[in-house]
Amino acid sequence: MPGRRKLGRATDVRKAMLRAMVTYLLENGKIETTVSRAKEVRSMAEIMITKAKTNTLHSKRQVLAYVTKEDVTKKLFDEIAPKYSDRSGGYTRIYKLGPRRGDAAEMAIIELV
Repeated sequence: MPGRRKLGRATDVRKAMLRAMVTYLLENGKIETTVSRAKEVRSMAEIMITKAKTNTLHSKRQVLAYVTKEDVTKKLFDEIAPKYSDRSGGYTRIYKLGPRRGDAAEMAIIELV
């Protein structure tokens, strides 16, 4: 896929990290991470929320295949997706925080709108 960031990780490690971060974002509503990771998490989180808006068995299975916790999937279908039913995208917001002290990586907060 062109345009995807590798984030300095092997493919399987990167996918596992993104799955965990998307799950955490949907569970808590907010994550503090680097800007490049936040942009990758945004794309996957928006896909999951869009799938959850249809609320069919097929979409539940697709989301369960990606999100690592069943209770987060339930929360996504019962609470998060209905909140965005009138919205056609743009479910997340990224705030830039400035450089991290240790390695000067650009930090950001990603949150659900």
